[in-house]
Amino acid sequence: MNDHRFVDGMALKRSYPTAIKEQPITVKHKPYKPKPGDALADPGTARAALAVSTESPNGTTEEDYAAKNQHLTVVQQHVTYWDRDNDSIIWPQDTYIGCRDYGWGIILSLIATAFINFGLSYPTVPGILPDPFFRIYVDRLHKAKHGSDSMTYDNQGRFRPQQFEDIFAKYDRGGKGGLDAGDVWIFWKEQRMVFDFFGWTACALESMPLPSINLYADSPFLPPIGIATYLLLWPADGIMKKEEVRGIYDGSIFYKRAEETKRRRAASSRQSGTSPGLVAQAKKLL
Repeated sequence: MNDHRFVDGMALKRSYPTAIKEQPITVKHKPYKPKPGDALADPGTARAALAVSTESPNGTTEEDYAAKNQHLTVVQQHVTYWDRDNDSIIWPQDTYIGCRDYGWGIILSLIATAFINFGLSYPTVPGILPDPFFRIYVDRLHKAKHGSDSMTYDNQGRFRPQQFEDIFAKYDRGGKGGLDAGDVWIFWKEQRMVFDFFGWTACALESMPLPSINLYADSPFLPPIGIATYLLLWPADGIMKKEEVRGIYDGSIFYKRAEETKRRRAASSRQSGTSPGLVAQAKKLL
């Protein structure tokens, strides 16, 4: 073994390289490599019920979120916000109400509901025939997994810390602590698998940003159109923060953002008074 070819040094005193000079792609996109003293233990071991990271080695601890959801896999936790009555079945109206509570306007909520329930219903149906109501069955959500993405969820719905950390180790150019639109574009191109046209499309819908188009909403902050992850976060500085992305994986950020929207609407209502003007009434209807 020629040590002069190694770009990285020893990883935890183990003599394997993560990049070699003769293969530039391995230098350009280096994977996450644990360091001595890292709080995240065993990143290569998938967690059944915890979405962990180097910053949150115990998962989401706010409001005891992780402790309260130990009976669910991480991929199931990802959608519990939309399961409004906790019956493990997500109807289209559940998705719509969740979108509205999140802060989206009527038009965007209807579009999201159509995409989500149409796309996820059949893979999760516990039979052969499609569900006529396009319901999503949470217990079988792992069946909706596709290729050409980060592979952070495994085939049984567990959370794989190594793959999650790799997203940011490989594609966070400049060490911003998150991904901007350019990083996401590179991520999408690099993660594509050959002939996986469905996976390419699904990954693009989940992560690729589009130019924003303001739609009607009943809050002072009109939600712009993006696609999935970027749209859900829509960061003011254009950077999707690592911990916010992790919060999407375990679904905790949906509850947080819905509560923020609730407070914002309440504040807006108080400022408007008991007799809102015509514009405020139109926004509320839309």
